Amino acid sequence: MQHENEKKTEVDSGITSGNAGWTFDVPPAEFENHIEKSVPFYKEGHELIAQISDFFLPENALVYDIGTTTGAIPRKILSRHPEKNVRIIGLDVVDSMIGYARQSTNDPRATFICENALEHEFDNANLVIMYYTQQFIHPSVRIDLLKKIYNSLAWGGGLLVFEKVRAPDARFQDYMSQLYIEFKLDNEFSADQILNKQRSLKGVLEPFSELGNRTLFEEAGFRDILTVFKYICFEGWLLIK
Repeated sequence: MQHENEKKTEVDSGITSGNAGWTFDVPPAEFENHIEKSVPFYKEGHELIAQISDFFLPENALVYDIGTTTGAIPRKILSRHPEKNVRIIGLDVVDSMIGYARQSTNDPRATFICENALEHEFDNANLVIMYYTQQFIHPSVRIDLLKKIYNSLAWGGGLLVFEKVRAPDARFQDYMSQLYIEFKLDNEFSADQILNKQRSLKGVLEPFSELGNRTLFEEAGFRDILTVFKYICFEGWLLIK
């Protein structure tokens, strides 16, 4: 827990955080700008997910977006399928994000709930999305959530997981870390902001390697797994039950 007197430092314009104290309870408008500069192909990933949703939305389909933040992915999917009878439920533990998602989504097919996915009672779903969410879930309970998702999916249903990943060895990890720093510098983060963000994520962001993630997926029951996105230390998978 962050000490109340600990000094917060700037990680981006309008966003501050303390050492090992990163939280998503930040101004939603600033968050969107920050995350787009922080995650390569962030909005392109939204578009890819919306395109993949074409294969998993029969009539009366149910979609879950776990860690929905501002609700951008539900809006993208719904705008792609304006006439389809589909329900999307966005889950997030940050009340301010859920409030922003509700205000920004003018579509009755979307529902946003402030609740931990580990405690949510999932209905039978056709598609579940975790877009850079799993990495913030404590490693000890990731398998519990994945099993819960697997059990909730209809047969042939899909799970989309995008994650920051660790490299398989120290040399490759060094390469990826330096390339990612170059990406952030190109997006006009200062050296101090980059370092402050790294410090804020200690013990909060725990990425696994590609093999570590695939092992979790298989342990949860998934056998059909395809990489649909890869850039430096960021990867996305489509898993089908």
